[in-house]
Amino acid sequence: MSDDNTSIHEFDFSLICEYFSAIERQGPGSPDVTIRAFSFVENLTSKSRIADIGCGTGGQTMVLAQQTTAQITGIDLFPVFIDLFNNNAGKLNMQEKVKGIVGSMDNLPFADEELDLIWSEGAIYNIGFEKGLQEWRRFLKPGGYIAVSEASWFTDDRPEEIDLFWKNAYPGIDTIPNKVDQLQRSGYMPVAMFVLPENCWTEHFYNPQIKAQEIFLEKNAGNKTAEDLVAEMRHEAAVYEKYKAYYGYVFYIGMKL
Repeated sequence: MSDDNTSIHEFDFSLICEYFSAIERQGPGSPDVTIRAFSFVENLTSKSRIADIGCGTGGQTMVLAQQTTAQITGIDLFPVFIDLFNNNAGKLNMQEKVKGIVGSMDNLPFADEELDLIWSEGAIYNIGFEKGLQEWRRFLKPGGYIAVSEASWFTDDRPEEIDLFWKNAYPGIDTIPNKVDQLQRSGYMPVAMFVLPENCWTEHFYNPQIKAQEIFLEKNAGNKTAEDLVAEMRHEAAVYEKYKAYYGYVFYIGMKL
């Protein structure tokens, strides 16, 4: 553990955006995982509406768009991410059905029962898993789906070091059975849940950061905040390697009742 147990969220937003803009995904995941989670969603057509909340630069959104003819709106708080999102959609000739807009997940610009699917990979923690499930539910049509990946404990007991690390980073982390219970109590029928494989953390998230960190530090030479941010991300990667048996991301898919 670092001495002051810094959280990534305490860093300057502009530096965070610059850092994460350099990598395809802003959290653990993979194209295979996105496709697998989407396979549990049924009855979408070209008239269906999907919202990817906390979409970042759209790494997962573009994979999702290749699996469906539905219209997709990506929402993220950071304009830098949305600019990259829309550029990525344009490069893939998807701008007619994929659009990114700047917005907050606690003030979504949708009408009640407008959406057929709410998607959120590694982002619902920003509002809180249970709160997000409850507040976003009204935007879904009856029978609509929600699919989110969320940090979860694999065990009931764990070493104090990793327990304290996550209590500081995200107090809402909980065990898989408790998360499924929260999903059900929030008005959804649990459809599926599965643990993201280790390569979602290593190959698709931490490893791409290694080169990006070198470039980031060179560009921000002498900036202690930038150096601290890189140090924290390296520490986070080391924590995962040490304690990956105790936690990870889990995809939860539910249907609105």
